Amino acid sequence: MNASHILDYQPQHRNYPLPEGLRLGLIAGTATWLWIALVDIAFGQPFHTFELLGGIVAYTAVHYLLNIVCWVAVVAAVRGADRTPSAVFGLIFCLIILEVAVAMIANLLAEHIGSVAWVGIFGGSLIASAIGIVLLARAHPLVQYLHVAEEEM
Repeated sequence: MNASHILDYQPQHRNYPLPEGLRLGLIAGTATWLWIALVDIAFGQPFHTFELLGGIVAYTAVHYLLNIVCWVAVVAAVRGADRTPSAVFGLIFCLIILEVAVAMIANLLAEHIGSVAWVGIFGGSLIASAIGIVLLARAHPLVQYLHVAEEEM
C-alpha cells in the first residue's frame, strides 16, 4: 500500500467543510510537524522546539487542533466563494495575516529557541500553507474565483 492517494485530493462532502478541512488540517499539520522535527535534527537538537513549547505530546495535540480549526475555516471560506467569489480576497488577506502572526510568534520564540524558530516554525508554516493551497486548488476552482471577483470589482 502506498500513500499516493493522499495527494490525489478530492473532497467527498461538497456541502460540509469538516471532512475536507480535517483532512487538510492533518496533512498541513503533519508537514509542519515533520519540518520542525527535521530542522531540530539538522541543528543537532532533536525535538528541542517541541520540548520548549510544552513537550512533544502537548505541542502535537495543540498543533494539530489549531491546524484542523484553521483549515476547516479556510474550506468554509472557499465554499463561500462558490456563492460570493469576492470572498476569496478576504481569504487571501486572512492567510497573509495568519502568516504574519506566525512570523511574529517565531520572532518572539527566537529569543528562547534561537534561529531554529525562524527556520522551523515560520518555514514549516509556509510549507504547510503552500501544500494546503495546492490541494485546495486541485479540488476547487480558486483561480476562477479570482477572475470572477476581479470582474465584479
